[in-house]
Amino acid sequence: MKHPKKRTLALALTLAMSLTVPALAAEDTAETADPVEAALAAAETYGATTSIQYALWKDGEIVSTGGSGVYSKTENRALTDDILYGVGSVSKIYTTVAVLQLAEKHRLSLDAPVTRYLKDFKMADPRYKDITVRMLLNHSSGIMGTGLGGAMLFGEADTSATDGLLESLSTQRLVADPGAYSVYCNDGFTLAELVVAAVSGLDFMDYVDKYILDPIGLDDTFAPGGDFDVSRLAKTYRGDDTRALPADSLNAIGAGGIYATASDLAAFGGALTGTELLSQSSLDAMAYPEYSRGIWPEDTLDSLAYGLGWDNMEWYPFCQSDIQALVKGGDTLYYHAGLVVLPEHDMAAAVVSSGGVSTYNEMVANQLLIAALAKEGVSVDESIPALPAAEPAAMPADLLKNAGYYGSTSAQYQVSLTEDGKLTMHYLNYPTTIPDQTFTYHSDGTFRDATGTAYMSFVKEENGQVYLYQKTVSGLPGLGALPVSNYAAVKLPDNPLTPEVQAAWDDILTMGVLPMDEPYNSQTYAALADSAAGETPELVPGYMGSMRIVDAATALFEIQLPGVGGRDGLDYHVEDRDGVTWIIARGSAYMDASAVPELFTGSGTAYTTVQEDGYARWYTVSDNAAGKTMTVQLPKDAGFWVYDAAGQVTASSVLWNDTSVVLPEDGVLVFAGDPGARFHLSFA
Repeated sequence: MKHPKKRTLALALTLAMSLTVPALAAEDTAETADPVEAALAAAETYGATTSIQYALWKDGEIVSTGGSGVYSKTENRALTDDILYGVGSVSKIYTTVAVLQLAEKHRLSLDAPVTRYLKDFKMADPRYKDITVRMLLNHSSGIMGTGLGGAMLFGEADTSATDGLLESLSTQRLVADPGAYSVYCNDGFTLAELVVAAVSGLDFMDYVDKYILDPIGLDDTFAPGGDFDVSRLAKTYRGDDTRALPADSLNAIGAGGIYATASDLAAFGGALTGTELLSQSSLDAMAYPEYSRGIWPEDTLDSLAYGLGWDNMEWYPFCQSDIQALVKGGDTLYYHAGLVVLPEHDMAAAVVSSGGVSTYNEMVANQLLIAALAKEGVSVDESIPALPAAEPAAMPADLLKNAGYYGSTSAQYQVSLTEDGKLTMHYLNYPTTIPDQTFTYHSDGTFRDATGTAYMSFVKEENGQVYLYQKTVSGLPGLGALPVSNYAAVKLPDNPLTPEVQAAWDDILTMGVLPMDEPYNSQTYAALADSAAGETPELVPGYMGSMRIVDAATALFEIQLPGVGGRDGLDYHVEDRDGVTWIIARGSAYMDASAVPELFTGSGTAYTTVQEDGYARWYTVSDNAAGKTMTVQLPKDAGFWVYDAAGQVTASSVLWNDTSVVLPEDGVLVFAGDPGARFHLSFA
C-alpha cells in the first residue's frame, strides 16, 4: 500500500508565522505613471493576491484608501473599505502598546522577570528565571519560537493554545541565554499577552478594546470570536480553487490574531506618531535599536532590525533620507499585512491582503508614503545602495578553515573554499534546480558574485560562533528595492554518528508522518497538502535538517542565529509505541504513516470513534475500497479530511461541508474531533 510522504520538518515549518522575504520576481509588471497603482499591480502579480486593500493616514485622519482584486471569486460583492483582513504579526504592536501602557502606570516593569507577573511560568531550563518582559518584546528571550499547535483553525475562536502555553513551555528548554541576541519569537508575544491579562485583570482583547481602540475611535478591529459579521472578512483561497475557505482564525491573539480594515490599521499606526496612546518616552523606547543589546551584524540595512514590537526602525528607503520609518509585517497562512509609520511627518500607511506576502505589502505602503511626501515637497532617496568598492585579491590562507556546513532553521548549505579565493555555495535542502553559486574573494575581505551586487563574508562573533554574513539589494519593479544584510547561517559543528544511529535517522527521514493531536478544524490538515513529499533532501552529516542528532531517539535544535534564520526551532524525540514510531516535536505528536490501518468497507457500513487520548483516526484506502462513495454522518465538533495519492485534499467537511466522497486510489483519510466523537460511515 502506498502512503503519501509527509516530511516532519516541512510540516513544522509550513505552520510558522513569519516575515516572508520574497525571492526576486521573474516577471515585470505593466508600466503605469502612478507609482501607487504600479506597486499594487506588482504586489498582485508577485504575490498572487486575491484582494489587496490600503489606507493612508495623515495628521489625524484617513486621507486615502483603495485596493484591487476581488472580495470573492464567485460572489458579485464589491471590495469595499470596510472589508476585514487578518493582520498577522502586526498584532504584536497592539501587544507592545498594552505592555508599555501598563509600564507607564507602574503596574509592571519592562526589566522585571516574567515570573513576577506569571507565577506559573516555568521551563525545563533554569535560565527561564532571567527572561524579562522587555525580552518578550524584543525577541531575545531565548525561547525556541512558535507553539501554534491547535491555534491555527478554520472558522473557530478557541483560546486553548494560549491557555495551554505555560504547560507547553514547562517541558521546553531555551536555545540561548536570555538577552544573548534577538531572533523572531511568537511565543514571547503570547507570553506578553498573558502578562497583560494577568496584570490588568482583563481578557487581552477586552484590554485592547478599552485602552487602545476606544480612546482613538477605532471600530473595525476585532479578534476571532469578536462581535462582528464574519462575512466582512476578505475571502481566502487555496491556489486556483474558486471555493472560499472558512474564516482564517489565528487564536494566538497577541502574537498574530487580530483582524482590521486597512483604515483602522493605518489609524492605529498614526496614533503612534503622537501621544494619544503612549507617552513620548514610551514611543522612543519602542523605536530604540533593541537588536543592538545582543549579537547582531554591524550593518543593519536589512528588513529586520528589532525595536520593541517593531520589525525595523531604520526602514529602507526612508533611512537614506534621514526619515525615521517604523515597520511591522504580518503573515498568517492566508492573510498578509504591512504597516509603515513616519512619526516625524505624522503619516502611516497600512496594506492588507488575501494571499500575497507581507513584505510586498510593506513595499506598497512605502510607495503610498513616498507619494504623499512628494506632495509636500519632501523627496525620498530610492536609489539602490551600492556595495563598497573592492577589487579581486589573493585570499588569506587562514580563511580556508571556514569551509564546512552552515545552517539556519529552514536552509542548510555546504560551503567550499579554494586557495585561489573561490567560495562555492551548495544548497542542500533546496530544489535541485537551484545551481551552486560561486563567489570570488575581494580586497575588503568579502566574497562577491559575478554581478557584483551581492557578497558574503565570515564573521566570528563574541560567542565563538562563525556566521555566514550576506549583503545584497534586490530590485522589485513597481515596488522598489529590498535590502538584505544579515547572518544567513551559522557554521555547524561536526557531529559524527555511529552506524546504528545513522541508520535509525535514515529511516526517519524517509518516513511519512501524520499529525495526531490537532483539532479537527486545524489548518495543519490543509497544510499537509503543501508539505507532501518530494525528493529526499540532502542532509548535513549528523543532522536532521538544522537539528543535531544526539542519539537514535533525539535530535536537538542548537543553532545560535540572530534575526529570523534561527527562529522556530524544534527538538525531535522519537518514541516506540507498541512497535510504531512516533515523533514528539514541541509537544505535538506525529505517527509513522506506514502504521495506518486500511479503512474497512466490506459490510457497507462502519464507524470510527475518537478515543479518550483524543488522537486523530487515520486510514488508508485499500484497492477494494477505491472508487466507492463514502457517506459520513458527522458528530458534533468533529470533521474529516480525504487526501489522494499525491497528498492533495480531495474532500473535507471542514473546508467545503462535504458529507460524501468518492474514495481515491491509494488515498488517506483522517477523522478528528473531541474524545468520544463517533463517525458513522456508509459505502456504495
